[in-house]
Amino acid sequence: MDIKKEVQKQFGRSADAYVKSKGHSKGKDLKKMVEIARATGKEEVLDVATGGGHTANAFASFVKSVTASDLTQEMLSTAENFIKGNGHLNVVFVEADAEKLPFPDETYDIVTCRIATHHFPNIENFTKEVYRVLKNGGQFLLNDNVAPENDEYDKFYNTVEKMRDYSHYRAWKKTEWLQLLELNGFEIQELYRFEKLFEFESWCDRMHLTDTEKATLNEFILRTSEKVKHKFRIQINDNQVISFIGEAILLKAAKL
Repeated sequence: MDIKKEVQKQFGRSADAYVKSKGHSKGKDLKKMVEIARATGKEEVLDVATGGGHTANAFASFVKSVTASDLTQEMLSTAENFIKGNGHLNVVFVEADAEKLPFPDETYDIVTCRIATHHFPNIENFTKEVYRVLKNGGQFLLNDNVAPENDEYDKFYNTVEKMRDYSHYRAWKKTEWLQLLELNGFEIQELYRFEKLFEFESWCDRMHLTDTEKATLNEFILRTSEKVKHKFRIQINDNQVISFIGEAILLKAAKL
């Protein structure tokens, strides 16, 4: 399976749903990203895997310019309509692979990436590319869902994400991100943790699951251990999964 083609296929048909998704368009994490960047208005920003364009849109008011990049042309078009519809004219849109960015060395003051890296098959290549395109002293703001350190919980979370979305590659552990960034020349400056509520029906519908696929996923979650159900605060009513709680981290790292 070519994971990148699967990502393009999946998100090409889900673009509008992601612009409207509450988890992507709102949330304390997005507000916190802008806050910790402490932009002065002079920065050139690259938003990798912009998706619905929410991060690029949030930063556009506070920086000189934003380049919104994404692997999927349909997502870029939807993001462009959304961002320009909000009156932002300082954003450009570029189709790009996160692991092979088509930008010169030391171009950007800030690189952002929000709720996307779990789709990347090689996060080390991505991390090296971010380092390359950042100016010396520039900042990388990474925000994504993470798996717990416990291997049983990790396996459960990544399994349900893969069952729900075949383009999901892996949600990484917090420690995996910390090690990867520090080994590739970054200094971790700030870290925040956020709980994420996944409402089963809307979570499945965003990926266009059939009733049969939903039922299979529901049954898998119902049959998991009580320990896992407790960890993820899985809410069940009449043998139907209602919701569960995951987690995300927001990291601010500087290029040394």
